[in-house]
Amino acid sequence: MNADQYCQDKAAASGSSFYYSFLFLEPQRRQAITALYALCREVDDVVDETSDPQVARAKLAWWRTEVAAMYEGRPSHPVTQSLATSIKHFNLPLEKLLEIIDGMEMDLDQNRYLDFKALHLYCYRVASVVGLLAAEIFGYQNPDTLKYAHDLGLAFQLTNIIRDVGEDARRGRVYLPLDDLKQFDVSVADILNARHSDKFVALMRFQADRAEQYYEQALAQLPKIDRKSQRTGLIMAAIYRTLLKEIRNDGFLVLDRRTSLTPLRKLWIAWWTAVRN
Repeated sequence: MNADQYCQDKAAASGSSFYYSFLFLEPQRRQAITALYALCREVDDVVDETSDPQVARAKLAWWRTEVAAMYEGRPSHPVTQSLATSIKHFNLPLEKLLEIIDGMEMDLDQNRYLDFKALHLYCYRVASVVGLLAAEIFGYQNPDTLKYAHDLGLAFQLTNIIRDVGEDARRGRVYLPLDDLKQFDVSVADILNARHSDKFVALMRFQADRAEQYYEQALAQLPKIDRKSQRTGLIMAAIYRTLLKEIRNDGFLVLDRRTSLTPLRKLWIAWWTAVRN
């Protein structure tokens, strides 16, 4: 198996909505974004699948060294070997890739966020930075497109947080801002013990409205001249907003299950959005 195929398999195995949007890219850009996504999956898996925090930190430190080695022309992992062909061509700075790893490491340092401002930093590192790098790969002419990419990444992460409330709680993590919980009279114990209630639904409706605001803000900032080049992001947005709508229509039953769209539905949304844009 070559490095590009390793990344392709990594992306496909995750079942991510992002994978379906990559299908409509030209080969060079598809190879680059798939390698970037595979890197994100690798470092995310370190945190999610390593029970000992010290071991996880050591693995993340190895990835920092490996990413730096890639910029020196010495990649050893299939993901960095694949990504190495794109970092200069698409202007992917070392600092931003390291910032993604910093974001993943935040999960080892804290599992609660006092307010949305604190959560925003986490979302920026693990999602908005990825959005900014993706915008470089997809291509743009107007720098305002980077504002769109930043906010779209944030919207995606907020959607992930809503979808994964129960799954994260079973890992001891609560990403919903504590001051939001207080506002809606929902306790951390309610989340950790999967207590679904009208108060919880009101809290989650508030979270979903916030995510929708960022989708609207992002799309409003995308210059018309870059709409075609950023089509992949628009496909991602269409799939994720459909998922968010499904979660809302189901009454935010996210504490004991994970709502998802079927692969066929994702493919249909991807194709339809690609045709429209």
